[in-house]
Amino acid sequence: MSLLRYMLRNLLHRKFLSLLTILSVTATVGFILLLSMSKAGVEEGAENGYGPFDLVIGAAGSETQLVLNTFYHVGAPTGNIAGEAWEAVSKHQGIDQAFPMTTGDYFNEFPIVGIDAGYFMTRYGDRALSDGILYRQTGEVVVGAHVAETLGLHVGDTFTGAHGLVGDLHHEEEHEGEEGHAGEEQDAHEQFRYTITGILPKLSTPDDRAVFTTVDYAWAVHGEEGGHREITAVLVKPKSLLSGQELRDALEDKAGIQVVYTSKEVADVVNLVDRGSELIEIVTLLCVMLAAVTILLSLVAAAGERTKDAGMLRLLGKSKGYIMASMLGEGLALTATGLLLGYLAGHITAYFLQEAVFNYAGIQIDPFQVTGDHAAIAVGALVTGLAASLLPAFRMYRMDALTLFKA
Repeated sequence: MSLLRYMLRNLLHRKFLSLLTILSVTATVGFILLLSMSKAGVEEGAENGYGPFDLVIGAAGSETQLVLNTFYHVGAPTGNIAGEAWEAVSKHQGIDQAFPMTTGDYFNEFPIVGIDAGYFMTRYGDRALSDGILYRQTGEVVVGAHVAETLGLHVGDTFTGAHGLVGDLHHEEEHEGEEGHAGEEQDAHEQFRYTITGILPKLSTPDDRAVFTTVDYAWAVHGEEGGHREITAVLVKPKSLLSGQELRDALEDKAGIQVVYTSKEVADVVNLVDRGSELIEIVTLLCVMLAAVTILLSLVAAAGERTKDAGMLRLLGKSKGYIMASMLGEGLALTATGLLLGYLAGHITAYFLQEAVFNYAGIQIDPFQVTGDHAAIAVGALVTGLAASLLPAFRMYRMDALTLFKA
C-alpha cells in the first residue's frame, strides 16, 4: 500500500477527530490572519492619516487629542484659537501650504469639517470626485465616500447639522437651564441647510468618514462677528523641517496655542496600540497551543487505534521509517488543510467585517491584502503541526514489530 493511500485511509477512518483537528487549526490561523490584517490597517491608516501636514496648530491641551481630532476625526477638539493665529501662520516664509479648519458640528455621527477646498489638491492630488464638484460657497458640501454610502446621499441632497454628537446635544439640553441655550443653538442649526455638491472618491483615510464645507460655515451657523471669528486648528505643510521648527519657535510663546509635530504624536499612539496588542498576542499564543494540543491528541489517539495495524505492516516488511513518515504526514496533512481553510476563513471574515470595523474604529481592513505575515503564519503553522506529530510518531518508531502487533 502506498504511503499516501495509507495516510488517507487512516484520516478518513477517524473522520470526526480529523475534522475537529482541522477546524482547530482553521480557527487559529483565521484569527491570527484577521489580527494581522487589522494591525496592518491601523499602521497604514496612521501613516496615511495626516498626509503632508507635518505640523498642526491648535488650542493648548492634549497634543494627542489635537492630532486625533484634526486628522482622524476622533473625539472632541481641544478648543478654538483666534483667527489671528492663522494670519500669523499664513505670513510665515517657511510655509508651503497651510489651511485653517473649523469643526464641532455633526451630520448624524459624521463630523462637518470646514476647510478650504484646496486642501484636497494638496493632500490627494488631482483625483476626480466620484460625482459632482467641490464646494464653492457657504452652505455647499462634499461628503466622504463612506458617509455617502452609509446614508444613501446624492448630489443635490440637503440636510441640517447639529452641534456635537447627538448624545452630547441631549446632555447639554438637560443641563442648560430654563432658557435653553442649547435649544437656541439647535434652532440655529436647523435653520442652516447644507447642499451636497459632490461625493469624494474612496480615499482609504479618515476623510472617508467626514463631511467637508467652507471654513466659514461655523461662523455663519453661530452668527459670529468678523472680529470674533475663531478656528479649531491650522494644518501646516512646511517647506522643510527647519522652517517647521522656526514656525513652532515663533508661536510657542503665544498664550493658549500649541504647535504639534504630527508624526511624533501618531507614532506615540501607534506605540500605545502595540503595547495594548501584547494581551492579544498572549491570547493568540494560547490559541496556537490549543491547536497544537488538538493535533497531538488526534495523533496519539490514532497511534493507539493503529498499533496492531502498524505491527502487521512491519511484519509484512514495511520499515520503521514508513510508519513514522505516515504519522508525520498525517499531522502535516491536517495542519496544511487547516492552514488553507484558515486563510480562506480569515479573508472572507475580513471581507464581511471591513465595513463594521471601519464604522466602529475607523480602521480600514483590506481583505485582499497579502503580506509577509502570510508566509510567517504558514511556516509557524506547519512547524507547530510537525512538532505536535513528533511524539506519537517517535513512539511508534521505537517499538519493534512484535510488540506493536501484540499491543
